[in-house]
Amino acid sequence: MPVELFFDLVYVFAITQLSHLLLAHLDMAGVGQTLLLTLAVWWAWMYTTWTTNYCDPDHPVLRLTLTGAMLAGLVMAAALPQAFGPRAMWFAGGYVALQVGRTLVVSVAARAHPIGVTFRLVLAYHVLSAVLWIAGAALGGTAQAVLWALALLVEYAGPWLGYRMPFLGRVSTTDWTIDGAHMAERCQLFVIIALGESLLVTGVSLADHPHLSAAAVAAFAVAFLGSVATWWVYFHRTAEAASETAAHVDDTGRLGRSAYTYIHIPMVAGIIVAAVGDELAIAHPFDRITPGAALALLGGPALFLAGHALFVRAVFGRVSVNRLAGIGVLAAAGLLAALAPGLVPPLVLAAVATLVLGAVAATDGMRDRAPAPAGLAP
Repeated sequence: MPVELFFDLVYVFAITQLSHLLLAHLDMAGVGQTLLLTLAVWWAWMYTTWTTNYCDPDHPVLRLTLTGAMLAGLVMAAALPQAFGPRAMWFAGGYVALQVGRTLVVSVAARAHPIGVTFRLVLAYHVLSAVLWIAGAALGGTAQAVLWALALLVEYAGPWLGYRMPFLGRVSTTDWTIDGAHMAERCQLFVIIALGESLLVTGVSLADHPHLSAAAVAAFAVAFLGSVATWWVYFHRTAEAASETAAHVDDTGRLGRSAYTYIHIPMVAGIIVAAVGDELAIAHPFDRITPGAALALLGGPALFLAGHALFVRAVFGRVSVNRLAGIGVLAAAGLLAALAPGLVPPLVLAAVATLVLGAVAATDGMRDRAPAPAGLAP
């Protein structure tokens, strides 16, 4: 685990870069670019998590591989702010080197092991997408966005298609038996990384505020409580219970693919977007709300709740009514902000979002205190 924690430090930097990128370009193009780059960053981290789930990260070969992946990831993260500009090739090169290099090493090392078949197919998908990444970086402009989106489509489709390749066959999730507890723990750590960025943004925003007015301090307090509520929703019993479930299901590969590989994406993205909203609320607590600020303040928490509702459904098989209700309240607040932007300043929207997250956490607590029917997961 210490080697994996050291590897994660690169992604602390990457998350910071993504939130700053979104803050600087809070328009449709900026949102689209940040989403695409977030998906790439998550995929690079997640494939490394799958690798360390199968392979001992303390083995000298894998340690060296992770070191190389860290270097490539650091290059990728450093290029994020200008990935759709002069440093496109730096980003694409770092990403391709990380994905192809790591998978190539494992494919060779595990060539005599049954999981080696899966890694060889994964390598084929990464090589195919690498052509699109490099070509997009070389062409730039609209072609870059289109080719990079296609590259991600190829990579994200791979697990759902069983990495089917002509003449090479395919694999199924039953071939991907994993340590479910390890997968759950790694994803929990990434959520902590995202929440850490949220707290960092909150603290820096207050420290850099030119006038520590009562409104700015109130926005700071609301942002902090929002981060606490987000942590509570994710970690209060659900994370631990999900880890236990992931460790004992029959098809651990299927659950790892759905609940952790894919469904964690909206949760992480929601936390990043919410951090941007927090910074805007602290800097401009009573300014007239803009569409971008409203989207960050309400859309981030809504995205997180939607992802967590899907997570609860995938792991425990139940519908999370309180999360869906929370999304409805956030949508109503967004409609009000759109119809009457002068009535709901950023601080008010931030308070609404925090109250919604707090209400979801509180209702979870009340449900946990109530006796559950025998045989139902918490």
